[in-house]
Amino acid sequence: MDKVQLSEGEWRDRLSREEYHVLREAGTEAPFTGEYTDTEAVGVYKCRACGAVLFRSNAKFHSGCGWPSFYQPTEDDAVVLLEDRSLGRLRTEVRCATCGSHLGHVFEGEGYDVPTDQRWCINSVSLTLEEE
Repeated sequence: MDKVQLSEGEWRDRLSREEYHVLREAGTEAPFTGEYTDTEAVGVYKCRACGAVLFRSNAKFHSGCGWPSFYQPTEDDAVVLLEDRSLGRLRTEVRCATCGSHLGHVFEGEGYDVPTDQRWCINSVSLTLEEE
């Protein structure tokens, strides 16, 4: 997929207020409120801003953290990882590689029984599920 580059005005026109806050301003939706937190439907999760395929349902697991959790993205180049010190501690921010939108954060070493020992904690509002 080609890179998507829009002005902030174009993003504001395209996205709802909440979508813009999370995707373009690196906000976070409230825990346990997102539409995909407990979803078990089979399909692919795409970036709500640009439609790029980011995660597959077979990599989704219930972490109990309040946001959809995955143990890996679809491809290594589907996302970009950035250092985030916004809360006074080091975290790894996850952004869509196609449009640069904020998706959430990835954490390692938390002890979840998943193949990668990673929890990709992603805002539901950043995603669109395309069911198979």
